[in-house]
Amino acid sequence: MSTDRSVRVEDRLFYNRYLLDPGRPHIKVRPHTTPSSELVSMLTTCPAHCYVANDKHQIEVAVDGCIECGTCRVICEESGDIEWSYPRGGYGVLFKFG
Repeated sequence: MSTDRSVRVEDRLFYNRYLLDPGRPHIKVRPHTTPSSELVSMLTTCPAHCYVANDKHQIEVAVDGCIECGTCRVICEESGDIEWSYPRGGYGVLFKFG
């Protein structure tokens, strides 16, 4: 079985569709001045690259594009860095190929 290593994860994520729930994000980053090491790790561990550092070096999340894999929940929820819940019914990621 051969695999095409030239195809990136980002290219595959393009096929997914998202139905946003305006004003009701399913992930919220708690306010902070200095992010924890767990929160900083989300810059590289989130497979959909939903976490970014702003100009004040604080971590923000953009839930449009989230594939709801739970990586951030496993890494950051116990420490209280994020609040995570499932999107309301009918909202969130819509996988095109299953």
